[in-house]
Amino acid sequence: MSKRTIVLLPGDGIGGVVLDAAVKVLKAAGFEADYVTGDIGWEFWKKEGNPLPQRTIDLLEEHKIALFGAITSKPKDAAFEELDPELQAKGLVYSSPIVGLRQHFKLDICMRPCKSYIGNPLNFIRRAAGGGVEEPQVDVAIFRQNTEGLYGGVEWSNPDDQVYDAMMTHPKFAKNFGWAPKEEVSISTRIFTKKYTERILRAAFEHAVKYGYDNVTVAEKPNVIRETSGMMFKMAKEMQAKDYPQIQLWNTNIDAQMMWLTKNPEDYGVIVAGNMFGDIVSDGFAGLIGGLGFAASSQYNPDTGVAVFEPTHGSAPKYADYETSIVNPIAMIESACMMLDFIDENEKARRIRDAVAAVIKEGKVRTYDMMKMRGRADVIEHGAASTDQMADAIIAKL
Repeated sequence: MSKRTIVLLPGDGIGGVVLDAAVKVLKAAGFEADYVTGDIGWEFWKKEGNPLPQRTIDLLEEHKIALFGAITSKPKDAAFEELDPELQAKGLVYSSPIVGLRQHFKLDICMRPCKSYIGNPLNFIRRAAGGGVEEPQVDVAIFRQNTEGLYGGVEWSNPDDQVYDAMMTHPKFAKNFGWAPKEEVSISTRIFTKKYTERILRAAFEHAVKYGYDNVTVAEKPNVIRETSGMMFKMAKEMQAKDYPQIQLWNTNIDAQMMWLTKNPEDYGVIVAGNMFGDIVSDGFAGLIGGLGFAASSQYNPDTGVAVFEPTHGSAPKYADYETSIVNPIAMIESACMMLDFIDENEKARRIRDAVAAVIKEGKVRTYDMMKMRGRADVIEHGAASTDQMADAIIAKL
């Protein structure tokens, strides 16, 4: 039986470092695969004018599964300034390659687990009613619609006459913005479709059933964003009543949700939201389990089997230049475990997660973030574990 081929997308900054650590753990756990590396990220934007070359898309078309490190993204003007001078006259505009992957392959379902590890010194704690301190156990799965909403990319600055005239047909636009000169107007759209809203809701309910969660929360803003958020909650109510009556359906406004997540995070099971609000609430819950060093994600298209697994942290380029890497690789290793689950290598995923849990609970090996240090090159001298040392400690527990 031939080995599976996994596409590695290191990207920028620390992406390659954490990706190397995850592959080392995968191999130690007995996962046998061939690995091919795809070009993606800032350097390819600067040199080629394309941070997501077609050759990389072709690799993922062929092999379906990718592990992704991290990318650097910069605002429009800064991106243009770093472009090769010979390319600057071609009218190229930078766009995020990871968003490009999501849209090209229609990776509409994004899942971000937020589960606290016993013994993690970064876990959320709160004052107990009796005056002591308590540490609630957080175990939340966040489903984020990944291809629509505010991340859909349908935007204009100084919109052309056709777009502007169409917007002026809406009475609220005419009343509230019609006074503004067209060249001073920028427009971003928030588009939901029933097809992909149904898919993310279905994925959330199915996950709740499969893993024993008793509630699903829609975290949107239907009292203000009535058409899109309202449609999502209406569809969720209909789906729950028809197909999932055993699952409680909760409705929270995103702003209130961000307040409540520090009040009673242990009450929530599965949360589902559109693209932007899903991004926000997943980062909020990640903060309760230790921050972005522990935040993993999967994004996939269930029809095609194409899937990309990545930590939700950024590229942290200042750390990439350190002689010894200090960054926490656990989010990338957790993302690799999600990949194993996706391809039905569940036992290997369980063993790796158990090893991560054992290292954290033991507390002898901790990266700088776990020791609440500033991310400086000298943290190793003060007792923090390097990226490789953390990976090796996890391997030792295997």
